[in-house]
Amino acid sequence: MKNARHTVPVDVQLLNIAADQLRRHGPKHVTVVGIADAAGMTHANVYRYFASKAALIDAIAGQWLRRMEAIIADIADSPDPADDKLERLIQAWAHTHRELLKEDRHLFSVYCSATETSRALVRKHRARMRVLIERVLDEGIVTGKFDPRDRERALHFISDAVYRFINPLTVRLDADVPQDILDQRLAAMIRVILRSLEIGTI
Repeated sequence: MKNARHTVPVDVQLLNIAADQLRRHGPKHVTVVGIADAAGMTHANVYRYFASKAALIDAIAGQWLRRMEAIIADIADSPDPADDKLERLIQAWAHTHRELLKEDRHLFSVYCSATETSRALVRKHRARMRVLIERVLDEGIVTGKFDPRDRERALHFISDAVYRFINPLTVRLDADVPQDILDQRLAAMIRVILRSLEIGTI
């Protein structure tokens, strides 16, 4: 008996093709017609799944953001103490940005553009990341690891303190800074964050 052949959904197939073309050629050279040709369909059929080229490219960026969120969620849900989790979470958050910059500069540029124009996918991503940070902060408060004066200010303090390492626009500005230097700077900021949350200066 032959095994049933696994069929990739059309929208996933189109995203895979578009992501490959984006990686190789950049967003300006990605076309709906080219994606349709590679998929063996008409360009009109592509529009059944994605309203425009911009929507297709945003969907590629959205895929990457969700993968990053899954990494962060795994850390947030781990059984480790809240202070350890917050440290690892911030490190992973920064690392995934730097990794994308090195491995797929065209997709990183799309992410930067979406951030500059505050597109919906970025706003939704920020909201989901806030929930994950809140989860770890609240756990730390409940377990006595953290004792902030003001929970809301503490949340803002965390994101402000690591802004340079998790905002794609500033990450791009630091593209030529050696990784070991960035690691030292990030480690220093993490120490400040954890100490401030521990003794309640925020």
